[in-house]
Amino acid sequence: MDIGHYTLVGFAKSFGLFYLLALAAAALLYACWPANRTRFDKAARDIIEDEDKPWR
Repeated sequence: MDIGHYTLVGFAKSFGLFYLLALAAAALLYACWPANRTRFDKAARDIIEDEDKPWR
């Protein structure tokens, strides 16, 4: 069974596309999951609260 170079490249590009789409969907689901809301809200508040003080 001989697999051509262009066949292998096409398969790799297609697999990579679907892999990245699935990874992006998983990251979006994680960011929008209701249980993570308090963690992200706390992180957003911590950045703003730390800006009022001098660095040292």
